[in-house]
Amino acid sequence: MFSTLLDLLAVVSMFAVFRAQSAALVAAILVVRRTQSSVLELAARNTKQEGEVAYRDLRDFVRTLEKKGELEKISAVVDPVLEITEISDRVVKAGGPALLFERAKGSKIPVVTNLLGSERRMCMAVEVDTLEEVAERVHSFLDVKSPQGILEKVKMLPKLAEIGSFFPKSVRNGACQEVVRTESFSLDYFPILKCWPQDGGRYITWPMVITKNPETGKRNVGCYRMQVYDGRTTGMHWQTQKHGAEHFRNARAKNPKGKIEVAVAIGADPATALAGILPVPPDMDEFLFSGFMRRDPVELVPCKTVDLEVPANAEIVLEGHVNLGEMRMEGPFGDHTGFYSLEAEFPVFHIDCITHRKDPLYLTTIVGPPPQEDYFMGHAIERIFLPVMKMQYPEIADIAMPAEGIFQNLMIVAIRKSYPGQARKIMNAIWSLGQAMFTKVVVVVDHDVNVQDSHEVVWKALCAIDPERDIQFVMGPVDTLDHAARRQDYGSKMGVDATRKWKEEGYTGRWPDEIKMDEGTKGQVDKIWKQIRLTMPGRNE
Repeated sequence: MFSTLLDLLAVVSMFAVFRAQSAALVAAILVVRRTQSSVLELAARNTKQEGEVAYRDLRDFVRTLEKKGELEKISAVVDPVLEITEISDRVVKAGGPALLFERAKGSKIPVVTNLLGSERRMCMAVEVDTLEEVAERVHSFLDVKSPQGILEKVKMLPKLAEIGSFFPKSVRNGACQEVVRTESFSLDYFPILKCWPQDGGRYITWPMVITKNPETGKRNVGCYRMQVYDGRTTGMHWQTQKHGAEHFRNARAKNPKGKIEVAVAIGADPATALAGILPVPPDMDEFLFSGFMRRDPVELVPCKTVDLEVPANAEIVLEGHVNLGEMRMEGPFGDHTGFYSLEAEFPVFHIDCITHRKDPLYLTTIVGPPPQEDYFMGHAIERIFLPVMKMQYPEIADIAMPAEGIFQNLMIVAIRKSYPGQARKIMNAIWSLGQAMFTKVVVVVDHDVNVQDSHEVVWKALCAIDPERDIQFVMGPVDTLDHAARRQDYGSKMGVDATRKWKEEGYTGRWPDEIKMDEGTKGQVDKIWKQIRLTMPGRNE
C-alpha cells in the first residue's frame, strides 16, 4: 500500500551499528535479553519517563479516542456494502473523527473505520504530541558512537537493554483465542465491506498477513487486500515485488504442489496494526519495530492449526493455507490511486480455523480518491523516518509525498547542494531503495524550498528548470497498481532537477535573487498596520 523510503529503517541501521561494536557489547545485550536483569528494569523506567507504554489493544485505543472527542459512535443501521464507505469517505475528507458503526447490517459485530485518519490521531496512536518526537527517538538510536573503553561500554548498557525490550514476546494465551472455530465457521459472520460500486466483492482491507520465509523461517508481516470469494476462501493479493509474494515463489519453486501456511490477524493496538504497512527489509521482523513504537514488546500467541504466531491482543484471527499451484481471478478493487485496479490472477487463501474475542471489533480502512486514512499513515512514516534518510544521505533537508501523489507517484526532496549533479545522484539513490524504486516522479529542490508547501514547490520548481536540460527518464520496475505503465510492473520514471544551476552544470547565466522585502521596511509597516484599517477577510489580525 505504501511506497516509501522505509527500507532505511532505523532499527536496521541501529543494529548495523551495534553489530560493528565489540564482543563485550554483543554479550551484554544477550545477557540483558536472557535474564531481564536490573539493567533492563532501569531502561524500562527511563522509557516510561519519555512516555507511557502502549495501548493494550484496539478497544483501549478506541476508548481513548472517544474520551478525547476523536471518535463518534453511529447507532443507525448502516450497510457494509457501500454505505459505510460513503460515510467514512465524507468524514475523512472533512477532517472528521474515527467512526464506530455499532449496527452494521447483517452482523452483530461493530465496525471501526478512519481510526488514524488525522495527524492528531496518528500522534495519539504512538502516544506523542508531535511525530517529530518519534523521529527524535529514532535519531537517538542512530546517533550511537562506538564505545571506547569499559566505562563507555557500561554506560551503553541501558540503551542496549531498551533495545532488548523491543523484541516480540511469546505468551501461551491471548484474548484473540477466546473463541475458537474449527467447524461451522464462515466469513459471513463478519461485517466485511464492499467499498466501491465496481469492486469484485467484499474485501478485507487492513489485515496483518503473517507468513514464514520457507528458506530461513523468518517471519514476515504484510498488509495485502483479501477479496472474499466465499465463507472460507479469499484472494491473497501478493503483488510481484512484495515479501509475501517472494515467500510464495520460493516455496513453489521447491514444491509446486505443496502449500504455505498463513495466518491473518485483524485489529490490534495501533502500533501493532501498523506492522504490516511498514515495508521493512525481508529479514526484519515487523513486530520488532512495532515494539519500538509502542515502547513495549508485542505479545504473540501460537496459532491453533498452523505453525505461526499472531498478536495476542488481536480482535480476529484467520488461520489457513495457500496452495502453491492454485491461482484465481481477483478484482476489480477501488484502490488508493483513486482508480480501480483491474482483474488479475492471484493466490487463494483457504481458511481452516477462525479465532476471535467474545465480542470482537472489525477494524477496516477505506482506500480510494485521496485523501483517505492511508495518507495520514504514510505521512507519519515519512516524518518519523526522515532522520534515517538523512543519516544515509546527509544532504537531504526534507522530503514530502503529497496526498495527490498517492505515495508512489511523487516525491519531493530538498537537498543542500554542494557539488554538480548532486540532484541526479539523489534521484538515482531513491530509485535504488526497495519500495521507493516505484516512485514515478522525483523532484529535487534546494534546501530553502519548503517542500511541505505545494504552492511554493510548484512556483520555485517550475522557475528553476529548463525542461530539456533538467529532466531525465529512466526505465525500471513500477508499481503493479500503476495502470498507466506500458506493461504491468515495468515502465518509465522521471526525475526533475529543480535546484539552482551551477556553471559546472552548463549554466552560463547569473542566477537571480528571490524577491524579498527588507526587514526594516517590514518592521515599519508592522507598526502602522493597525492604523491603515484595511478590510482584508481572514487577514485583519
